[in-house]
Amino acid sequence: MSEQNEKELEKSEILGKVLFSGSDIIKRVSELGREITGNYKGKDLLMVSILRGGVIFLSDLIKEIDLPLSIDFMSISSYGINGASTGVVRITKDLDESIEGKDVLIVEDIIDTGLTISYLLRNLRSRFPKSLEICTLLDRDIRRISDISIKYIGFKIGESYIVGYGLDYKQRFRNLKSIYELKPDMVTKDIESLKSSSSI
Repeated sequence: MSEQNEKELEKSEILGKVLFSGSDIIKRVSELGREITGNYKGKDLLMVSILRGGVIFLSDLIKEIDLPLSIDFMSISSYGINGASTGVVRITKDLDESIEGKDVLIVEDIIDTGLTISYLLRNLRSRFPKSLEICTLLDRDIRRISDISIKYIGFKIGESYIVGYGLDYKQRFRNLKSIYELKPDMVTKDIESLKSSSSI
């Protein structure tokens, strides 16, 4: 995306301040890539991205890993109550390859309650990978419910609603290079609207 187009998107009335700049993200992704390279030398590394948000993170991350590797994708739909995840998950696109005997690294854009990723870990462990770890760009552990271990973390975040770098708001803003906070009053209006319509 050109600078001009990014600036046009930045004019949206729902975007707040920049939480992580594009340059900060690039730097951190490079650091994670070096760390993963050191830890997976001589291993059969398979990186699994969860669609859709994790794709941009995955595409940048693999360029920073100086090892032979393969990639695969899963898409899941999680069910919630009043906007909160319950951990009930349906796989809408499964892996194309077997993971048996492979060193699998799940690549996520953001993890908060941990309920959905816990389900995913249980599911993938039943397929007998040699190892199974998680790499997430953003960790919102303030909301953590499920006890999970995350080996690679890009940034820790608080309660802010965020968009950019793969993260969306109504399927928009994934293509922003930086990660922005959404203005709370705009998000609150949408949440209240959704609650009202669901109660009819």
